[in-house]
Amino acid sequence: MNYYFPTALALAAFLILPGHAAESPKRGPIPAPSGHDESLRHEVQRAIDRGTAWLLLNQNSNGWWTTPDHPAVTALPLVALNGEPSGKYLKAPTPAIQRGYAFLLASVKPDGGIYVTNMANYNTSLSLLALASASRPEYTAAIRKARAFIVGTQVDFGEKGQLDTPFDGGVGYGNKYSHSDLNNTLCALEALYHSKHAVADSKTTDTKELDFAAAIHFLQNCQNLPSHNTQPWVSGDDANKGGFIYYPGNSMAGGVTNSATGRVALRSYGSASYAGLLSYIYADLPANDARVVAVLDWLRANYTLEENPGMGPQGFYYYLHLLTKGLTAAQVRDFQTKAGKSVNWRHEVALKLMNLQKPDGSWANANARWWEKETPLTTSYALMSLELIWRGL
Repeated sequence: MNYYFPTALALAAFLILPGHAAESPKRGPIPAPSGHDESLRHEVQRAIDRGTAWLLLNQNSNGWWTTPDHPAVTALPLVALNGEPSGKYLKAPTPAIQRGYAFLLASVKPDGGIYVTNMANYNTSLSLLALASASRPEYTAAIRKARAFIVGTQVDFGEKGQLDTPFDGGVGYGNKYSHSDLNNTLCALEALYHSKHAVADSKTTDTKELDFAAAIHFLQNCQNLPSHNTQPWVSGDDANKGGFIYYPGNSMAGGVTNSATGRVALRSYGSASYAGLLSYIYADLPANDARVVAVLDWLRANYTLEENPGMGPQGFYYYLHLLTKGLTAAQVRDFQTKAGKSVNWRHEVALKLMNLQKPDGSWANANARWWEKETPLTTSYALMSLELIWRGL
């Protein structure tokens, strides 16, 4: 994950929504699936069935999963359930799903935010994704207010309207954590993208939109790319060039100190780099832009399903989830690694997740950091990944 959590809570999700499963920002012709595999599709469906059954059986009676303090963690299972390939939970929401949405709506604030006490932007963005994924007209008013709330939190330090700090244009947690970070910026960009249908037919003309040029300014300030980012920590060496860190001046993968000069170059890492790719796509940066090309080059050089590159087992399920969403949104059919290998990444990720599924149908990380031992969280990550893969097989 792109991780700086002021609490121990690591809860991010970046979603291709089930109601818009074939929809991603326009990137040219969508390549055909790399060979229809009906057998694997049936296996993936079986894993999805077992995982969704586990979620439905492990909800608190008050409608939330994991904790009542953060609606975001309830939003994740709801999106996973709505993404079930047959659409059965969209057509006929179960009592558990209805309770989950009642809990989210009870968390709506007068200003449109959807949170309990803190991490306002984060909770609002993921809750907005869950509301949008339901495709229900009765949620439209809450969706519109949540969109306006998120847009209103775009960071603009220094002189208003001027991009005079590296953090300008991004989105942060909100409340007392005011600076922007890559994780929250992606949450906001994706939530706004997948909920735009709620304002497309609005008769109001004063709907404020996010400043996407400013968002791209922030994103490039999180990328190890000297041609576009001149901050002193930026690394242009082969190991880091093109990849992303968590926010300007901070990488969860640490840095390397030059013994001669004392300069610290920050390391790129896997989940942040897929978050950067997705963010560029949702900000509508062209596929041939040097910044997009550079992050894809880093991801090709660091492709693995054994760890979150640069972070080891930490945030591993989140990494697999972002990998799946990133390559889906970038419309990558077979992934060409830097070593020249052509990878059928959908098959590889599907097999990895099915092999990691527990007998009861859930998933959990043995590494507790960023809450990945919380089974509803990791089960939702895995399900959303498999649902996207199912559609591409």
